[in-house]
Amino acid sequence: MSSENLPQTPEQQGRKPRVAVVFGGRSSEHAISVVTAGAVLRSIDRSKYEVLPIGITTDGRWALTADEPDRMAIADRRLPSVEELADSEDGAVVLSVDPASRQVVYTEPGAVPKALGEVDVVFPVLHGPYGEDGTLQGLLELSGVPYVGSGVLASAVGQDKDYMKRVFTSFGLRVGPYVTIRPREWEADRDAAEARILDFAAEHGWPLFIKPARAGSSIGITKVDDASGLDAAVKEARRHDPKIIVEALLRGREIECGVLEFEDGPRASVPAEIPPVSSHDFYDFEAKYIDSASGIVPAPLTPEQTAEVQRLAIEAFEAASCEGLVRADFFLTEDGTFVINEINTMPGFTPISMYPLMWQKSGIEYPELVDSLIQAALRRSTGLR
Repeated sequence: MSSENLPQTPEQQGRKPRVAVVFGGRSSEHAISVVTAGAVLRSIDRSKYEVLPIGITTDGRWALTADEPDRMAIADRRLPSVEELADSEDGAVVLSVDPASRQVVYTEPGAVPKALGEVDVVFPVLHGPYGEDGTLQGLLELSGVPYVGSGVLASAVGQDKDYMKRVFTSFGLRVGPYVTIRPREWEADRDAAEARILDFAAEHGWPLFIKPARAGSSIGITKVDDASGLDAAVKEARRHDPKIIVEALLRGREIECGVLEFEDGPRASVPAEIPPVSSHDFYDFEAKYIDSASGIVPAPLTPEQTAEVQRLAIEAFEAASCEGLVRADFFLTEDGTFVINEINTMPGFTPISMYPLMWQKSGIEYPELVDSLIQAALRRSTGLR
């Protein structure tokens, strides 16, 4: 493509950069994405950027939504949705896949399509499949629109706990014992698949954690204390993902660390500790978002432990070829070793989420964090890099 066909910069057009905040989506983390979008919309500097909120409904329709962050919060334990925020039940937003255009068009049945102007950067605050897993990132690459966060490969790796662990292992990062049960394996011979899980339990002991391999926010996870709870746990995990992962209990402290990309490379935040939640078996969805259980920031670690977990968080960021941001989750085991559990390439970004809290304690307030991510995205090109 010749340079004269490339989109003009906002400065060349005499306007502010336009940021499309894309949220909601088809995954089971739809509501948390809406909550995250509310916090981001509330914090974007409107004197510096134009903002276009675009919600994706649970059935996949892209919709124009109200720019009303207060309607995007959890209220009285009730979760918000894009359907409640959409301007129309039928209207749809379409992003051009012509990289020379970057135009966003709004269509309604029986009406002339309406051009909404060019988008300069997308802030995708989607969690889970169909958004955080490389699918949306691929669309944005085809469209030639810069976006916040990791690219196609890193997003896909970060979403799939099985391949994530394989990548980390190949880079020398320590992971805990696990076994993966793939869809064909379970559907072809359920008894053999269950036997694999029971053999794993015999080697590593109970309890086990049965998880969807490609979900987040602790959705679909069950702690299983013995074989009697296995069937129900697998059924619950497969309700969210036909591919499941079974993990052994790691005894130790849960430590998290944020990574943020700057012009000179990624840096790590102060770490946080997630203490045991007395009212929950583990740090599950309700503990995180409904009951607002919180971590300890900064984590009470020695200076040496803090430096080590920060180093490992950046190593994980680089191992998966991440960009923009990552939250890396570890266990500090009883023998003093850090074991990486997983990364989140688009971590929870609500006001009570650990990622922004860790950066706040590191000296970067929420609005500055949002601005830093947008600026990092605007500096990057799409395509191979």
